[in-house]
Amino acid sequence: MSATPNVQPTPGSALRMGGLVLAAGAGSRMGHRPKCLLQLNGLSLLERQLQALSLAGVRPIQVVLGHHAERILQEGVLARWSAHPVRNPQPDDGHVSSLRIGLKALPAGLDAVVVALADQPLIDVHAVQALLAAFAQRPRGTQMLQPSVQGLPGNPVVFSGLVMAHILAGEAHMGARQWQRAHPEGVYHWETPDGHYRLDVDNEADRQAVAQLTGQSLIWPHDLDP
Repeated sequence: MSATPNVQPTPGSALRMGGLVLAAGAGSRMGHRPKCLLQLNGLSLLERQLQALSLAGVRPIQVVLGHHAERILQEGVLARWSAHPVRNPQPDDGHVSSLRIGLKALPAGLDAVVVALADQPLIDVHAVQALLAAFAQRPRGTQMLQPSVQGLPGNPVVFSGLVMAHILAGEAHMGARQWQRAHPEGVYHWETPDGHYRLDVDNEADRQAVAQLTGQSLIWPHDLDP
């Protein structure tokens, strides 16, 4: 089912904002299925992320695929939102590996990058717009924004082109978290009451939590439903 956007895209600004969606995981706690294809109100979690980023004016968008890449591409979601697939040939190497591969696929010279998870069901265009507005007004000297809900870290995160360059120039273990640890003064922990930034779907308990919050069940595509 294709999306019918009911929010107008954010007008373009002078900033070049690239997007990166991490969708390479095996879904081992969800029966080794691509959890980004779980559907909420007829849209997969992956499509909801791409819709949110696109309508917020983030482009280009790269989607890092690994496990289940062919099945995800069958959906046609990336093409529908003009997102570009990039493969992680060793997805079991973890989050940092996928992040670095995705950053390398983005064009040089970006002012900032939004890094999103493919399994956050309640991130919408308004959530992304709020992140971008907070990043634009971040304290002087900070280069990375992470939403914080009651002191706990959330996603997506936003960081500057300088951080992107630092990560790519670093060793293979250098990712966003490692940069944060090395440069705590450069991180803006943006406090927000919006718990949607904390919610992702890793297991059946998370799936049930989404149903309790929204009154809607997360549904597998027919061929993935056990």
